Amino acid sequence: MATPRVVARTAGLLTALGGLAAVALVLGTPGGLVEVHPAVAALGPLTTVVGVAVMRWGNRVPLVFYRLLLAVGSVGIGVFACASPTATGAVAVLGLMSFASMDAFLFFPLVWAVGFLGELLVIGTVVVVLRGDIAPGPAAVLGLLVIGSAGAIGVLARRAASAHEDALTGLVNRRGFDEALETAVRVAVRTGESLSVALFDLDHFKAVNDSRGHAAGDEMLRSVAATWRTLLPAGAVLARHGGDEFSLLVPGLGGDAAREAAEELRAALPGIGTSVGVAQLVPGDSPAALMRRADSALYRVKSLGRGRTELDAGGPSPLARDLVAALADADAGGLSVHLQPIVRLADGGVAGVEALVRWHHTERGPVPPVEFVPVAEQEGLIGQLGAFVWAAACRDARTLCEATGRDLFLTVNVSGLELDDVAFPQRVLTVLAQTGWPAERTVVEVTESLVEAESARSVLALHVLREHGLQVAIDDFGTGYSALSRLDTLPADHLKLDNSFVSSITTSSRRARLLRSVVALADALELTLIAEGVETAEQARTLTELGCPLAQGWLFGRPQPVAQLVATLAPVAA
Repeated sequence: MATPRVVARTAGLLTALGGLAAVALVLGTPGGLVEVHPAVAALGPLTTVVGVAVMRWGNRVPLVFYRLLLAVGSVGIGVFACASPTATGAVAVLGLMSFASMDAFLFFPLVWAVGFLGELLVIGTVVVVLRGDIAPGPAAVLGLLVIGSAGAIGVLARRAASAHEDALTGLVNRRGFDEALETAVRVAVRTGESLSVALFDLDHFKAVNDSRGHAAGDEMLRSVAATWRTLLPAGAVLARHGGDEFSLLVPGLGGDAAREAAEELRAALPGIGTSVGVAQLVPGDSPAALMRRADSALYRVKSLGRGRTELDAGGPSPLARDLVAALADADAGGLSVHLQPIVRLADGGVAGVEALVRWHHTERGPVPPVEFVPVAEQEGLIGQLGAFVWAAACRDARTLCEATGRDLFLTVNVSGLELDDVAFPQRVLTVLAQTGWPAERTVVEVTESLVEAESARSVLALHVLREHGLQVAIDDFGTGYSALSRLDTLPADHLKLDNSFVSSITTSSRRARLLRSVVALADALELTLIAEGVETAEQARTLTELGCPLAQGWLFGRPQPVAQLVATLAPVAA
């Protein structure tokens, strides 16, 4: 269970010590330099050099190299013992076999370790027989010493390994991974070597446990571990991080190479969806900071649809720097909020508006939210961006209602990272108080994938906001893993049907029938259904016939600044 670097240093140290012992034996034996063949005498210095080299660079070679090194080294011990000028010297050389036996039981599987122990005992027996000058007593004591040291080290090594081993998969557990990560970060900082980590999450694993039982879930975890174990890059450490999450430590690989390695592991499981967040060590990163960046990348993957790999290479991107400047001065930076009407399908009247953030970059022109919102999440700017959106949306919604005489509701999209902030509910309530926008006409939109995660802090935040009069909408409903089983327990008041679902209701009779069922479900759970992405009159008629109460889309109006929307909506007659 040791890391490649620990294996290299321990094996290299034992090899170098064995070589130095051989050199000392030759130099300390009267007439040793004369009686020992030069080729045999050279084994000591050569072994020492090999040991030092293994300590320095051995972490870059596969484990099979150490098995070969141990096998060759064991033969070398036998050759040197046979060539020793004295019986005492031969016994001393054979004593080095205890080093080899400890090495075998420290780092190799039990079957391999026992095999090496058998090789050592056979070599020792051959040496005793060929020389004829070693008494049976010392030879037996020497054999017991080798066996005893091997057994003791084997027991201790496996006891220590079990503390760092996941009982279900046989992989390193989180404790072992954290220790390996700390060591790898120290080495990378000292040597300048690249280092990356990856976090893997099995998509919808909870559904496997719920539908097929925990035994099926455990079998899936074991299968994933067995598959990935054979595909790891050299020197990598794979661990079960907890639950259905795995972690991968890849010393020597930069972010792009680590992402490619992660993609290869994902491709090896065609029947199991996986989401991956990758992070590369950058100057100033602690082990905890590196893992936080990988976890943030994984969260972004899960919140944007799952089933892919995202790299957080570290350091702010040019777009992030520009976003910082834009947030510092929203007017000059081109940030704004546009409002899109939400209409009642029964009479076509405007019932509410959705606030959508827009950014017109001074040099790049319009930047789509799908580009800059993930950057804001990645660079820790989502709180500032959210604060801007909430303040601007509440001010503009109040302006719109006062100018048109309409009592409209306002919906605002919320990032999962925002919602997971314990201070988020109070920030929203403060904005409502400052702008004078009523809480009872405010709807917080959260995505279905965020609802699926069911973060304790996120769900608590939604409950707190609802206690103060706000409502909650599940956005993008119908696009990802169904949250039907939790709609009765989560704090929700609206379902927003994704436009990908709406686009086919006029061409697919099955989709239309499914929508009728969704409408019935929403009615049964007292949830208001809002259809997004309505672009044609035919879609609007079908939605009306199926009983959908509210809709939004380009058919009813595109997102636009509040001034334009005020001009579009005539004041309601007194």
